[in-house]
Amino acid sequence: MDKLLYIAASGAKQDLLATGIKANNLANAQTSGFKAQLEQARAMPAYGEGLPTRVFSMTESPSNNYEGGAMVQTGRDLDVAIQGNGWFAMQDPAGNEALSRDGSFQLGPDGVLTDMHGNIAMGDNGPIYLPVPLDNLNIASDGTISVRPVGAPETVSQEVGRLKLVNPDLKSIQRGDDGLFRTKDGNILNADPQVQVRSGMVEGSNVNAVNEMVDMISLQRHYEMQVKMMKKADELASQGNMLLRIL
Repeated sequence: MDKLLYIAASGAKQDLLATGIKANNLANAQTSGFKAQLEQARAMPAYGEGLPTRVFSMTESPSNNYEGGAMVQTGRDLDVAIQGNGWFAMQDPAGNEALSRDGSFQLGPDGVLTDMHGNIAMGDNGPIYLPVPLDNLNIASDGTISVRPVGAPETVSQEVGRLKLVNPDLKSIQRGDDGLFRTKDGNILNADPQVQVRSGMVEGSNVNAVNEMVDMISLQRHYEMQVKMMKKADELASQGNMLLRIL
């Protein structure tokens, strides 16, 4: 009965982990630029001092859904969405380069350009600082940021920076616990001039809420089945002990 109990218990544990991944996707269904996590379960032999006669299940998140989300028009000057493939280069709190698809930028009192979580937007020459107060800000399709100097005529526009846009191989990046993506080897990426953006728009989450809810219901039912199997294993073990007492 130990085989049955062990497999059922490990399966129930992995169902809970998979449910956590689905719940995180649902919680970020309205998060700009969020990429849904994928999950899968596979059988793994349990190695030890003896032969690998026991098998357990393991849930893993092998990749992410990198499909683009819906474009949401906001009309806000600091909102930017990437068209097609590509990423915004950001600086995380530790000072390392990270990647994001969230273009809902904010302007700090010192002129630093950040995302909603305080991560600094990177430009060609480091963090982007804009002159404040701003007037007539414009972000071109290549990420170039221009503003009208205070007191200058309406037709005057001054370039003050350019967003660093990169397009790494998706197999070379991984998601961090903070939701940002980073290169697996930790190398800094070069800007890709082919990446294009659209101003006044943000990219929505690519989470399909209906599919995630259906998957969660399926996982809950599978968890209940595993619990029933554990109870059955306990009953069979009890009946076996009773037979031994009779003998």
